[in-house]
Amino acid sequence: MNLKKNILTALLLAIGFILHQLVPGALGSMKFDIMLSVIFVSIFINSEFKNAVLTALLGGIITALTTTFPGGQLPNIIDKLVTCMVVFAMVKIAEKIKFNKISAGIIAFVGTIVSGSVFLYSALLIVGLPAPFGALFIGIVLPTAVTNIFVTVAVYGAVNMALKMSNFSLARQ
Repeated sequence: MNLKKNILTALLLAIGFILHQLVPGALGSMKFDIMLSVIFVSIFINSEFKNAVLTALLGGIITALTTTFPGGQLPNIIDKLVTCMVVFAMVKIAEKIKFNKISAGIIAFVGTIVSGSVFLYSALLIVGLPAPFGALFIGIVLPTAVTNIFVTVAVYGAVNMALKMSNFSLARQ
């Protein structure tokens, strides 16, 4: 793996950590998971399988450490691993067509739905839910999915602009 790309992934995850800390717990102590946006951007800019796994593990650990959901540590790690694999597959498919901001937004929406569903289901099995599954899905997951479309596209655009201005090459090395 390319060290520069790994450093960029680490910087994005640090930004995601800060954003995740700023978002308060909402319905049933669940947070809007804005960390997903930077995880998605990390996979968009470095679409290697190793990076997807590394990003999933680090993102899962960071969100597990900052969760406000009672017993949400393990479900956070599970959901990030599953979500990153799904997003990685979607990015590979989108690269064959033509990856752009629209596909980034669609992947962010679907990825957030996958993440929220996996988190809620694994939390239900492991520790139980503080509110009904449907209420948490409608009250937290769907609004987060819509929000993450815009956050992901904005962060992706900003990162691409910064990379372009710094002459950073995303080509395989």
